[in-house]
Amino acid sequence: MRNSNEIWDFVEARKDPLIALSDAVWAVPELNFGEFRSVALHGATLENEGFRVTRDVAGLPTAIMGEAGEGGPVIAILGEYDALPGLSQQAGITEHRPLPGDGNGHACGHNLLGSASLLAATAVKNWLAATGTPGRVRYYGCPAEEGGAGKGFMVRAGVFDDVDAAISWHPFCFATIFPPAALANVRLDFTFTGRAAHAAAAPHLGRSALDAAELMNIGVNYLREHMLPTSRIHYAYQDAGGVAPNVVQARTVIRYTVRAAELEDMLALAERVRRVAEGAAMMTETTVTCAVISGMANLLGNPPLEAAMQANLERLGPPPFDAADQAFAREMQATFTEQDIASAFRQVGLPVDRDTALCDMILPYPTAAGPVILGSTDVGDVSWTVPTVQALGATCAIGTALHSWQMTAQGTSALAHKGMVHVAKIMAATATDLLSDPALLERAKQDHAAKLRQRPYVSPIPPEVQPPVLYPDQAAE
Repeated sequence: MRNSNEIWDFVEARKDPLIALSDAVWAVPELNFGEFRSVALHGATLENEGFRVTRDVAGLPTAIMGEAGEGGPVIAILGEYDALPGLSQQAGITEHRPLPGDGNGHACGHNLLGSASLLAATAVKNWLAATGTPGRVRYYGCPAEEGGAGKGFMVRAGVFDDVDAAISWHPFCFATIFPPAALANVRLDFTFTGRAAHAAAAPHLGRSALDAAELMNIGVNYLREHMLPTSRIHYAYQDAGGVAPNVVQARTVIRYTVRAAELEDMLALAERVRRVAEGAAMMTETTVTCAVISGMANLLGNPPLEAAMQANLERLGPPPFDAADQAFAREMQATFTEQDIASAFRQVGLPVDRDTALCDMILPYPTAAGPVILGSTDVGDVSWTVPTVQALGATCAIGTALHSWQMTAQGTSALAHKGMVHVAKIMAATATDLLSDPALLERAKQDHAAKLRQRPYVSPIPPEVQPPVLYPDQAAE
């Protein structure tokens, strides 16, 4: 931990081009497995910063890896750059004003996520060269975190097998450790096939796929009473069978996401959902097929790494927000509900403070609220493969909901830039701790190995499932 102040200087020295990268990625928001412009921007930055670059990692055209250093342990710093549909927004304003175009937007801050991780990796690269320390740092640019499970496919391909530890982060409104409480999940497409018929003249000849899907939804709703309280089930129609009510719908596709706090519980719950679908098909004399689209494991915590990262957070202190940042954050908070703001404080175990618009402290770890479930992330699959730790970086006004236009609006702001540089320092310092303290790395590995002895990793993505890469010419069609 003696390296902290030195590594922070290396971060400061290279922050400007990485802030520019973040803004450039924000301007070209791309969805799961279609991040071609974003990965090109990351590739150009890796080359400019002197990394050895590998493209098409794991056969994914929007995955990339840059490596620097020689010998020693391999520390991976993970980045993302995928956006979300329907959350386009003009930057820097506090009213909802979507931009013209495809409607995509960086409403989860992944433009910041990838850029801060690459900034941290660049600082570690330069520190390795300056100090002559043996070891390698790798930046992994990972596609399709937003439900596509890009890292799950990368884990399945073995790209992390020779990594000793992995570090990542996620944008948030507080600076703290990312608690290892993300949900395992699987996305399933259920296709019901029936028989079309005239809904008035010959309804007895039809077998409605839409009826089957609706009965499935009813069955799953009854299932909710009999599952763990931390589990979640969501659904959305992909194809409701057409718009003509006088035709018995012969085909319906419905997508389900099944989540649970533990991988084995998620797999068991998904099997119960499958059986509900089969029952709905029996009741309607239709047939049903189920296809896995993607899946993610839950996160495995690593207390030695979390303690090291927390020490760096406490040593650095909160991000250096100024009066202008505070004023912008207060204007943004005026677009939130009281519940939005209160929920943000309660989520991390703090009393509600409506006079505080930006993070001005480092939260203790674990927080008073205990583990906070933040959804799902494909970092979970990496955490089953190598010891992994994540930070939460303060890059937005307190109360900002992820996957909202307000998050997109703040994505190129000065406060977001300060937050991404701040968390890059935390990740870089944690990486140099691992590279210079073999005992810390060994404790992390022992903790990880002990967890795997209790519960081996099972990929939630079947071996026959391939990622649905969306090439630019396909997107244009």
